[in-house]
Order: sequence, then structure tokens, then C-alpha cells
Amino acid sequence: MADETTRLDELLAAARYSRQDIPDDLVGRILTDADRIQTDRYTGQRAVAKRREPGLWRHLLINLGGWPGLGGMAAACATGVWIGMFPPDILPDPSDLVYQTQGDGEFLGYYGLVDVLGEEG
Repeated sequence: MADETTRLDELLAAARYSRQDIPDDLVGRILTDADRIQTDRYTGQRAVAKRREPGLWRHLLINLGGWPGLGGMAAACATGVWIGMFPPDILPDPSDLVYQTQGDGEFLGYYGLVDVLGEEG
């Protein structure tokens, strides 16, 4: 273990004292950027970052209350689908109410649904 530590120390010391040259194009870009920033500060101008307007999905996410609101909305949607597909025994089956055929001309069993939901007990 001590031998590995001394070898690592030697490698780090060699890396600390070695010098590698920076590419000329990188130095040129750094100096150009520094000149632009110094000129802007001297003239009193500031570089202003362009801010984009949030898109439709971002607005929707913000208006729903962020990720917690969106999670609650997804849970409510999944619950509604589950109850719609497999209703509890106390609720009438919606498919039976919609597709029942009655001869009095009511549309999609609307009055039957109202009667069933209006019953007490």
C-alpha cells in the first residue's frame, strides 16, 4: 500500500510541474472575449442574455402547480379511468345504461340514468 501511495505522489508531483501548451486558437478566442468584455464595461454596456418566453407545455406545467400538481392530475385521471372501467357495486354500470334500448325514444338512456342515480337506498 505504501509503495502505491509513493508512486501516486510521484505521478502527481510530475503532473504538477509539467507544463502543456494551450492551443493558439483557444488563446485567441479567450483574448477576443476578454477584449469585448472590457470594452463593454468601459462603455457601460452590459451583455444581456436573451430570455426565451416559456412554451405551451411550460405554461401548462406552471398553471397546474408544477410537478406535484401534474402528479395529482395523473393520479386523478388514472383513478377515473379505473372507476369507469370497473365501477363499484354501489354505482350502476355505465355501459348498461348507455346501451339499454327502450322504445320511448330517449337518447342513449338518459332518463334511465337519471332515474337510477336519483334512487335512494
